[in-house]
Amino acid sequence: MDVKTLCLGLLSARPASGYDLKKEFESLFKHFFPAGYGSIYPALADLAAAGLVSCEEIPQTGKPDRKVYQVTPAGREAFARALEECQPQHKMRSEFLAALYFADRMEADRVRELLEQRVAELRGAVQHIENIQGNWSGDAPKGARFVAGFGAAVAKAAAAYIEQHKGLLLEDSATARKQRHGAPRPSLENRA
Repeated sequence: MDVKTLCLGLLSARPASGYDLKKEFESLFKHFFPAGYGSIYPALADLAAAGLVSCEEIPQTGKPDRKVYQVTPAGREAFARALEECQPQHKMRSEFLAALYFADRMEADRVRELLEQRVAELRGAVQHIENIQGNWSGDAPKGARFVAGFGAAVAKAAAAYIEQHKGLLLEDSATARKQRHGAPRPSLENRA
């Protein structure tokens, strides 16, 4: 699934401007599919060029015209087809995990800082999701409720994992610091 398909899905619910869609991405999709203006506006332009959305320019006083996009019948069909044909992947790209892979080369204070920062971000994500859920009425879409719950569960589990296992990284960082300051580093063969 890509930004174009998500834009079609959001526009299937109601017409919106690029700014409105950005707010939806920042709110509803923030924890699993972030997208900014740099991907939303090109997606909307491509969708309009393909006839999958229409665009109405609404004049505004003292500002550029507001462009409001609405899905066309062809766009609804394309979105339905995309949902039927997609093979969604659950991909994860994490600079946090990439950095911590090399925790043995960092000072313990830096590792601790990264761990504490990530736990705070995860707790913030849970709070964000719970705020969204608190604003929903009883008729919130089932898919939205499922995705919000999934996001909160993953964030809670990740925070708990970090809290329970941070000692492993902090011990490794302390060992690495000693090794950098003179003690020989064990070979890979002796680590197993």
